[in-house]
Amino acid sequence: MAEPTVRMSGIVLASLMFQHVNSDSDVEGLILGESKFEEQITISDSQADHIHIEEIYNVQKHIACHRLNHFYNRAGDVNTDAVNKLLADNKQERVIGWYRQRRDSEQQMTLREKLLHEQLKASLSNPHMIFVLLTPSRASAAGSTHRTEYAAFISRSRQFVNVPVLVNNLGLLEQLSYWKVSAACSAAGYSATMKTHSSKFFSSNGLLREVDDMNTMNESLQAELQKACSEVEESERAVERVQAEVSALRRKLCEKKTQSATVAHDPVEQTNALHEAVRALFTCSPLFHTRTLTLDAFPVPALCCRSPQPQEPLDAPQRGRTICPKRPREAAARERKRRKSKS
Repeated sequence: MAEPTVRMSGIVLASLMFQHVNSDSDVEGLILGESKFEEQITISDSQADHIHIEEIYNVQKHIACHRLNHFYNRAGDVNTDAVNKLLADNKQERVIGWYRQRRDSEQQMTLREKLLHEQLKASLSNPHMIFVLLTPSRASAAGSTHRTEYAAFISRSRQFVNVPVLVNNLGLLEQLSYWKVSAACSAAGYSATMKTHSSKFFSSNGLLREVDDMNTMNESLQAELQKACSEVEESERAVERVQAEVSALRRKLCEKKTQSATVAHDPVEQTNALHEAVRALFTCSPLFHTRTLTLDAFPVPALCCRSPQPQEPLDAPQRGRTICPKRPREAAARERKRRKSKS
């Protein structure tokens, strides 16, 4: 039995991913290309000839539908007119399968997709058709990096088998190597034409011209790409730090609001706060540290009573009207008697 393999270029795969990223919903469409069988015969002296047959699907182009369910109905029946209208100038024989792109889903075919695949094979009369499934998802919390997984399926006796996908420029080749494949045509006209025009593209040693310039440009592009990647990484880390600080400030603000609401509803806390405010405002005023009053009922600072005063005779009471704090009532009575005797 032939081993199936799907091959596509990096440009086709990148265009599929780019189209899906720029769309707001899932995308599906048709795949154009060619399928062929390659037979490899291995000859050795130790054992018999080994024949290896490989079925290759070369994906060359894709045609996207403007909306889902464009070339089939809800029951899975394929509309041939819609398919021909979608193909436009392309031939129906070039259709080798179809694709679908789903966000945040597993790499498995659904029952509806399996039914539609069988209906499409019968409608286009092509038993060798493939189904390519792409499932992108976010790789970072900020959404700046996405990861896309892809897989291909074929049906064998109504059993769907996962087929390996080989990307041409993602193989185990050297990064800056150029490969020349010998042409299958060996006609005299072909050889003469190649000799005439090969000097424009190849040097005397058989290498391509201006390869060094292309290598230098590639290295500069790789350096710029790495620089841009580092800048994006630093910006993402800065955004994460800012988000963490904003979250911490929000938590502190909520805690302060909760504490202020608790204090506002507690009368004991309000009274304590009022006492603290009065004590802080009037703790330095000397008038609030004395109990001595004058005749006019004004408080006398405690410093005045504590300072040494000269003794005066009893017949001169007009010089000082300050009374002793020990017997304020008796002193006031004697003062009133003196005033009456003078009158």
